[in-house]
Amino acid sequence: MELEVFDKSGSQTGKKVELPDSVFGIEPNDHAIYLDVKQFLANQRQGTHKSKERAEIAGSTKKIKKQKGTGTARAGSIKSPIFRGGGRIFGPKPRNYSFKLNKKLKRLARKSALAYKAKEASIGILEDFTLEIPKTKECLAVLNNLSLQEKKVLFVLPASDSSILLSARNLPKAKVTTVDNLNTYDIMNADHLLVFENSVEKFSKF
Repeated sequence: MELEVFDKSGSQTGKKVELPDSVFGIEPNDHAIYLDVKQFLANQRQGTHKSKERAEIAGSTKKIKKQKGTGTARAGSIKSPIFRGGGRIFGPKPRNYSFKLNKKLKRLARKSALAYKAKEASIGILEDFTLEIPKTKECLAVLNNLSLQEKKVLFVLPASDSSILLSARNLPKAKVTTVDNLNTYDIMNADHLLVFENSVEKFSKF
């Protein structure tokens, strides 16, 4: 697949780059994408939720009424779950939600997500640039020049660039990552990928 290279003013540079078919031209595997996204979201969960059971409630252990003769059910403790302020039955406990996926499956999921974006023509190649100082206005101007200001955009850099990262941080629909840190969730969550020109050759190592 061959794509035009645009500069940050939104103009064509006259250059073209070839996206590797081994990544962007494969038949997407939906189940691999599902598992990888599921794992990513599961790993975001802190799992610190907790409720108190009857043994953990502070309260008297005195029998609250006599066993028989009241006309109602017997009750032995005010901490019983059937009473207001009592413990909770089978409440949530701290747990780890993460689970393991094989590296080959995760690699397939990333390739599949990129292949979907290629089929949807949702990938743009951007000529490499850097900012002398972090400036959100300049990053927003790039999106406006490419008519992407209303879309969720993922900038894919060849290497970490703090000035671009800080410039895009305040844009609610923009996110910056590098090729090495690219994950399936970010790819699928974005409406459009803006791949820096020097990032393209790194995709062949996927």
